[in-house]
Amino acid sequence: MISFADQVQVTLDTVVDGHARRLEPLGADAALLIEEARTALRGGKRLRAAFCRAGFVAVHGPGVENDAATYDALLRACAALEILHASALVHDDFMDSSDTRRGRPATHVAFADRHRDAGWPGDADGYGAAAAILLGDLLLSWADELLRECGLPADRVTAAMRLLDLTRSEVIAGQFLDVSVQTRGRVSVEEAMRMLRYKSAKYSVERPLHIGAALAGASTEQLAALTDFGLPVGEAFQLRDDLLGALGDAAVTGKPAGDDLREGKRTVLIAHALAGLTEDDARQLDAGLGTPLDETAVAQLQDLLRRSGAVETVEKLIDSLTEDAFAALGAAPVHPQAREELRELALAAVRREL
Repeated sequence: MISFADQVQVTLDTVVDGHARRLEPLGADAALLIEEARTALRGGKRLRAAFCRAGFVAVHGPGVENDAATYDALLRACAALEILHASALVHDDFMDSSDTRRGRPATHVAFADRHRDAGWPGDADGYGAAAAILLGDLLLSWADELLRECGLPADRVTAAMRLLDLTRSEVIAGQFLDVSVQTRGRVSVEEAMRMLRYKSAKYSVERPLHIGAALAGASTEQLAALTDFGLPVGEAFQLRDDLLGALGDAAVTGKPAGDDLREGKRTVLIAHALAGLTEDDARQLDAGLGTPLDETAVAQLQDLLRRSGAVETVEKLIDSLTEDAFAALGAAPVHPQAREELRELALAAVRREL
């Protein structure tokens, strides 16, 4: 049987095919944008789609796959969240000056390279930037349209759309918190956690759960219970991502080792490390962040992170948040058979290896 992730991919491919036909009269340049959209929507963990499905099952109960029309509509709703995620990544890579995404050139880099290879006049990097901004905007529009027209009952879709609106506001404001924090330099653990919560944790886990649950007709009590479970899971997920971004293997992350260090990301990990190091070591770490580090320099900063005790601190925080989530799940007013699926998804999100 085809996996859920593959089902989502088939849905995404079908959606892109439809948009390609709609935009075909615009010619070859628009076709390039469509093909980059197709590339941006390939791969990934499908985490947000999986939590959306789990939120639906938590309220509806198992067996939704037995109703072909309902399940197809649910897949479209789940795919909408993956399109939203792809939009955020395209914009995020440009803002962070990231060269790669999932082992391939980031969108702004791919279009800049295309400009140079074609020998076109003008600014290649400016062309790449414009393409990335426009592709991110296009994907954001597609996500809205797909959820709105997914095919589930109109009143439930309306409730889910309100949550999608909130999600977009939160993630965009959270992204600006990130931009502001990187600009100011040093950041407190509290500030880093707030940024993490709104830039990633809520839109990665809590809101997908909410949107799926709303599509199944969730009560206010059920949505609140899914927050108690989903928010700590989302925070633990992003803390794991921060560890991987600073210390992880490129084969796991799809980015060069230590890429977050080169980008100068002021994460919870970095905040704890700066607080735990001697003044001289903290100064060395702080000065190295956001610079074009070679492999030796990356290894030196990674050693500082480990010696600071920050890695152990963040690991303990991940464990604590996961325990809080499981305690909330045990008392949540959700379908009993959904609990194990939610638990497995949470573990998959937070137990990725360095």
